Amino acid sequence: MSNDNDGMMGRRAPGGWRRIFDSISLMANSPWSNGPKDGDDGKGGGRKPGPRNPWVTPDPADAGRGRRPRGPSALDELLRKGRGSFGGGGSGGGDGFDLAGSARRWKWAIFALVAVMLFFSTIHVVPPEKEGVVTRLGSYSRTVGPGVKLTLPPPFERIRLEDVRAIRTMAVGSPNATDENFVLTRDQSIVDLAYEVRWSIRDPELFIFQLADPEGTIREVAESSMRATVANFDLVQAIGPGRVEIEAQVQQRMQDLLDQYRAGVSIQGIAIRQADPPKQVDEAFKEVTAARQERESAINLARAYEQQVLERARGDTAAFDKIYEQYQLAPAVTRRRIYYETMEAVLSKADKTIVEPRGVTPYLALPEVQRRADSALKGGQ
Repeated sequence: MSNDNDGMMGRRAPGGWRRIFDSISLMANSPWSNGPKDGDDGKGGGRKPGPRNPWVTPDPADAGRGRRPRGPSALDELLRKGRGSFGGGGSGGGDGFDLAGSARRWKWAIFALVAVMLFFSTIHVVPPEKEGVVTRLGSYSRTVGPGVKLTLPPPFERIRLEDVRAIRTMAVGSPNATDENFVLTRDQSIVDLAYEVRWSIRDPELFIFQLADPEGTIREVAESSMRATVANFDLVQAIGPGRVEIEAQVQQRMQDLLDQYRAGVSIQGIAIRQADPPKQVDEAFKEVTAARQERESAINLARAYEQQVLERARGDTAAFDKIYEQYQLAPAVTRRRIYYETMEAVLSKADKTIVEPRGVTPYLALPEVQRRADSALKGGQ
């Protein structure tokens, strides 16, 4: 067995063991080794000095042995620079970080951050057109006006700003929409209405906390008020002369209902943008409207003629009264004047022939003479 083992070792040495010996030699001469031992001068059979281990602190005794003192390693320099960056490794040559100084700096940084957060979360600037509603732990606390206001930091107190001066507009129905907003009139007709509601916030507290959906409530109140109001008007009034009255009544109805709900809202006005019949009967309704307009035109012409006749009769009456006053002063002269004026008015429109028994001209056709004179005058022009 021994001979076999020796033979195996002998055969294995040139390959496997030789590699092991080479590795040990490299480790001994590597820069991570401790260098030569005491008594080794690097000559003869002693081990040659190699690069020193960067992890070992330089030995002060090397200077007494005549050896050149080695400076600090690269790792020592790196650690020293790191301690200097974090406030450690001062002039005293301390080996650890300055934990006390770093802790103080972190405390001051955290304190400054908390102070800035508190400043921006507790001081609020309320614009002139708005009011702020302050809630404390979710419940209403107070309402603040314009200016710089102070509150507790969240989550203890929060503030919500609401514009109480802005006039907001809500459209109900639309002239360009495909869906129609049908409303029933008093004469059982249907009208398609599109209108706008102008409103503003009067009490921010009630507006925020009283109703779950304030804008939805305003829309529903507007629709119900419009239907209740239009039901008291005919179709002709709803699409024409009755619009102004309808708008005023709807505004009053809405304000009364919202006040009962304690909504904190003021209705500024209602504006009807469209009032048309349904599309299915639009053509027929246009014909009816045209016929009504013609009827109104004929009635207006008759009234104008009536007015003219009445004015003429009043003028004739006034003239007769004046003639009667003159007749009372001079009856004979007035009768003759009336006779002449009447005959002039009657005979001016009739053909007249004057025949006299004596004289130079026994026959004179005055109308013919007048026509000839007129013809001659026109020809001369």
